[in-house]
Amino acid sequence: MDVIKNCRLCRYPLPEVAITATDLRFGIPDSYEIVQCNNCGLYQLQSDMDETTLTEFYTRYYNFTEIINNWYSILRFTFFSIFGKAWTRIDSDISFHSQKGSGRLLDLGCNEGRNLVYYRNNGFDAEGLELNPLAAEAARKLNFKVHVGKIEDFVPVVQYDVVVLSNVLEHATNPTNMLKAVSKLLTPKGTIWISCPNVESWQRYLFRRFWINWHVPFHIIHFSEKTMLHLLDIAKFRTIQLHYESPALWTAHSLIAALFSRQAHPTHQLRNPFLVGGLMFALRLLLFPLYWLANIFKKGDCLIVKAVRIK
Repeated sequence: MDVIKNCRLCRYPLPEVAITATDLRFGIPDSYEIVQCNNCGLYQLQSDMDETTLTEFYTRYYNFTEIINNWYSILRFTFFSIFGKAWTRIDSDISFHSQKGSGRLLDLGCNEGRNLVYYRNNGFDAEGLELNPLAAEAARKLNFKVHVGKIEDFVPVVQYDVVVLSNVLEHATNPTNMLKAVSKLLTPKGTIWISCPNVESWQRYLFRRFWINWHVPFHIIHFSEKTMLHLLDIAKFRTIQLHYESPALWTAHSLIAALFSRQAHPTHQLRNPFLVGGLMFALRLLLFPLYWLANIFKKGDCLIVKAVRIK
């Protein structure tokens, strides 16, 4: 596989020094290098992930038909349907489930529509944009309008007041182009809501190569506050809110990966609802003070940003 020579954000030549990471979830056998730009500081996958390769990976490992009836997915969906709001108050709200408002909202990468349910219940006229037609069809069964295709090709009839990118931007091979495409979808005073892993999280340093949010080769970009703000500035957005969250679910996944993952083997324990759920509750209870301090000192595991389009 070819490697990129220049930073995806600032185009500065990339160094050869790298972090080696492996897939911790699906059993993909290859190792991948992550490099940090010496100019802007952006961490990024060194491999040049062309569209054909990415499509092959997503079709094979993110195939919606394989998880739609998966017992872990069913139990997880049931749990969050019943206890979702209460849990986000206790743990963290990385998908904006508690955000109330009005106006037209587009959830980019809406999957089967779970987040759309929250947005609709909170007062928004919610729609989705999804690459996977099977996932989109599942969301339509919940009475949502869901468009299928790439954001670069999507032309809405009416612009949106809010576009949500909940754990989406890190998957982009060209995040600048993605945000510029989002800007065209927004009204003049439109807002973008972004959540993504924080590469400066204390958990990244604790778990090292077992940090679940390396998630190679699917996570192409690894943002810090500095690089996120730089990206938003390039894409002509003004940041109006930024804070950190520390989902216990992510800590549980990193811990399970550190204990059980083996290269080229799927980590089935990550799909065990009783193990994941039990750890999630225990970690939230035991590590509450640490999570709280990490968020204050900008070392939380998830970066949450809201920004408005600059006219």
